[in-house]
Amino acid sequence: MTGETINLKNHFLIAMPNLDDPIFDHTVTLVCSNDNEGSFGVTINRPLEITLGEVFDQLKLPSNNAKLNEKVTFLGGPVEAGKGLVVHDGDGVWEDTLSLSDELSITASRDILNDIIANKGPDNFLLALGCASWEPQQLEDEVMDNVWLTCPASNQIIFDLPYKQRWDAAARSMGVDLNRMSYHIGHA
Repeated sequence: MTGETINLKNHFLIAMPNLDDPIFDHTVTLVCSNDNEGSFGVTINRPLEITLGEVFDQLKLPSNNAKLNEKVTFLGGPVEAGKGLVVHDGDGVWEDTLSLSDELSITASRDILNDIIANKGPDNFLLALGCASWEPQQLEDEVMDNVWLTCPASNQIIFDLPYKQRWDAAARSMGVDLNRMSYHIGHA
């Protein structure tokens, strides 16, 4: 890049259809931090074969809520795969909470899970295990190289849509039909 700065915090990274990386193929990643120290985000549409109830069991957090226990967890990215990150709405603040906007935050502390089990947590949330991270300027360079489309994050896409629809819906939110996109993109 030519000295131009962009801040991608609270934006979606939408993997381009031709992204040849099995970890990020057809993913939508919520950027949680983007500054001169680097970037990190959480993929919101890559389900794991582990339920929230299984996570609670591993953490020795008793939950008798069958509907809650059956919720799917997500692979947030390849970094720190054992670390849980809760993407959530609301204005609650827990021990390790990073606000992304007035309506969206991410929390990495166990206290939010206790509140979720006690029905005192956020109205909407998803649990991701692991995250994605980039060195300083790496993410901006990848955007300029057409690896990702970017658009502002949407709570509706994160919390209201089934995970299989999030990739297409994020692109459509900016007027892009990924099924009609050319695999050969250049810069004007």
